[in-house]
Amino acid sequence: MILGIDTSNYTTSTALVDREGHALLNAKIPLPVREGERGLRQSDAVFHHVRNLPETARQVGEVLAAHPDDPVIAVGVSETPRDAEGSYMPCFLAGVSAAEMTARTLGVPLYRFSHQAGHVMAALTSACQNGEGDRDEMLTAPFYAFHVSGGTTDLLLVKPGGDRIFSIEEIGGSKDIHAGQAVDRIGVNMGFPFPAGPSMDRAAFEALEAGMKPMRAQISVDGTRCNLSGLENRAAALWQETGDRAAVSLFTLDFIAQTLEAMTKNAFDLYGALPVIYAGGVMSSQTVRRTLGQYGLFADAAFSADNAAGIAWLTEVQRG
Repeated sequence: MILGIDTSNYTTSTALVDREGHALLNAKIPLPVREGERGLRQSDAVFHHVRNLPETARQVGEVLAAHPDDPVIAVGVSETPRDAEGSYMPCFLAGVSAAEMTARTLGVPLYRFSHQAGHVMAALTSACQNGEGDRDEMLTAPFYAFHVSGGTTDLLLVKPGGDRIFSIEEIGGSKDIHAGQAVDRIGVNMGFPFPAGPSMDRAAFEALEAGMKPMRAQISVDGTRCNLSGLENRAAALWQETGDRAAVSLFTLDFIAQTLEAMTKNAFDLYGALPVIYAGGVMSSQTVRRTLGQYGLFADAAFSADNAAGIAWLTEVQRG
């Protein structure tokens, strides 16, 4: 078994992957956010991770007890938000501490990665396991990865090699707020619980299934860069005008989908046509996938939102 640990600003996650790459555990505990609030302070996130990690350890123990002949042979952990100099968030310290203690106790190697790299690997592996391609083959050539969440709206050029499995270069993204931030602010304003994405996606997709058409808006995309701050104001005005959660949810997610579609097309024009992986919590939206499915690969929802399986899969490949 290979153990992965990820302590993001939203979720405490652990995962167990066997040597054939099957995820036998993908445990997640969302961090609690008070009603009406739109996130957590880092100090609160660290506190909740410390409280949650023993429960995820219990779940790890149950899987290991059911597979007594398959011990943990390596541990992987996310230690930074991104593969960039100076990238740091205190919430990842909780996971690093747990991973270091576990690896030293078991006498096995510890591998460190970024949260973003974990998202890319989780989406790539999940999509390929669903028959969308061969992961090992895709890791030998460049590809694009969108990492779209509450903390990122990044277009990445992923290249094989370097001192890690792949290198990540940011070639596009948001000039202001992130897509997940916009979704959460708009959703909480309408009374949805934080994080608001799942509730808004259900409302939007049900509206689509019932025949509702999204209200079109002028997106703001310049090459591979976008602006999303105007979305919040437009959605707030639409909510005040209509009081219709489904319509506002559909407008919001369709706006994001159109934005990412334009960025994808522009990346093809500027950098060449390459395979595309869509990763991050926003990419678990059925409404967004409806627009972007023709351009690239998606993970199962469980491996698109925050998870530790991507870290475990990175460890599996890094260890060899």
